[in-house]
Amino acid sequence: MTVGPPISELHFDDAPSVGAVPGPKSKHLLEKQQQIDSGAVAYPNYIPIAMHEAKGATLRDVDGNTFIDFFAGIGVLNVGHSNPYVLEAVEEQTRQLVHTIDFPTEARLELIEKLNEIAPGELPDSNRVVFGGPTGSDAIEATIKLAKYNTGGDGLIAFRGAYHGGSSGALSLTGGKQYKEAYTPLLSDVHHAPYPYPFLQGISEDEAVERAIENVRELIEDPYSGLANPAGIWVEPIQGEGGIVVPPADFLPQLREIATENDIPLIVDEIQTGIGRTGKWFASEWTDVTPDVMPMAKSLGGIGLPLSATMYHEDLDTWGPGGHVGTWRGNIPAMRAGTRAIEYIQSHDLLEHARELGSLMRTRLREVASETEQIGEVRGKGLFTGVEFVDEDGTPDKDVVKHIRTYCYKHGVLVWSAGRYGNVLRLMPPLVITRELMDTGMDIVVEAIKENTGQ
Repeated sequence: MTVGPPISELHFDDAPSVGAVPGPKSKHLLEKQQQIDSGAVAYPNYIPIAMHEAKGATLRDVDGNTFIDFFAGIGVLNVGHSNPYVLEAVEEQTRQLVHTIDFPTEARLELIEKLNEIAPGELPDSNRVVFGGPTGSDAIEATIKLAKYNTGGDGLIAFRGAYHGGSSGALSLTGGKQYKEAYTPLLSDVHHAPYPYPFLQGISEDEAVERAIENVRELIEDPYSGLANPAGIWVEPIQGEGGIVVPPADFLPQLREIATENDIPLIVDEIQTGIGRTGKWFASEWTDVTPDVMPMAKSLGGIGLPLSATMYHEDLDTWGPGGHVGTWRGNIPAMRAGTRAIEYIQSHDLLEHARELGSLMRTRLREVASETEQIGEVRGKGLFTGVEFVDEDGTPDKDVVKHIRTYCYKHGVLVWSAGRYGNVLRLMPPLVITRELMDTGMDIVVEAIKENTGQ
């Protein structure tokens, strides 16, 4: 039985429809924000827009300009803005019960059962799920506690280019220096191995994997590596903030081997890649790797409600009551939203839809890349695509991505950037985007690339 409306009915009919931006109402709110909001505010500095309402893969500002959303709240809105099937359950639950800490409710247990249904590899029927705070960072903190508790170790292995969140432990695992400036994370025994990134490294896929795997193996097995007591390995199956970096297919399986041989957990961070973003429920499925521990968040909350969870193999369920806590670990409307979102994806076969439209997107981008040397590489899985830009000397070109983002904004498409040097155009629309909206949006993206690369 099909649930909810078809994806063709989810969006504003007039997208894209943009006049001069930002409009007067947006300007007023942006100015007011600068006066009273935090100096940490970032996104409006690059996309000056004051949002008003959104539907599906479209968004409208306070001046009535309507945009196609190729950003989806950094992958939060896999089933789109204000999905009616999800929203219905959220509204019903909100009127009934909202906050329950970790007392049992039907909504909580239904989501755990639904996650078990889509769990990757060998995790179905052999896992446990813990909820804590509502953010992905909190899910990462839970993985650190769980790994240390089960191994007795305190050494953490992560990767260069990684992003795992903004809290202390998560920042310790994160590779990006810019996130740590003027701040020293509390966890000191963290080692960052090279992540396979053949394009940036200038080596073959085999060499990139070999370099990463040898480095990790030496950290764990060399008695003089400096890592005395490893607790686990944390890895993104595809690096998101790092530039939509898709590692060669044999990387995760070899990492899985090392973790198994050394009896330490492999923690696969599916916060940005999970809940269908890459055309699989979880990106680890592309290489048939079963994580020991898997944090998730972002689209888990369905329509943007904050919710995170950590799934792990039941053998690791050795902590006692209060082993991981959080006041908001009973966000029942968000749990109802998560279950409904999974049901909607299943009912409308959005995994296949994401694979199909993502392939078309990258094919079109590669056609553009064949006409300019400023596109170094197009990569991705499902509706998770990165386009890396370089200048005439082959060095990362952050400015061209800024210009492309601004051009797209002015013509009705919202896109964002990523990458170690900010030189990767990041395209990740909601999974509910239609072929028509995709084609229209890509027309504008292609025009933006050509306009800013001299084609």
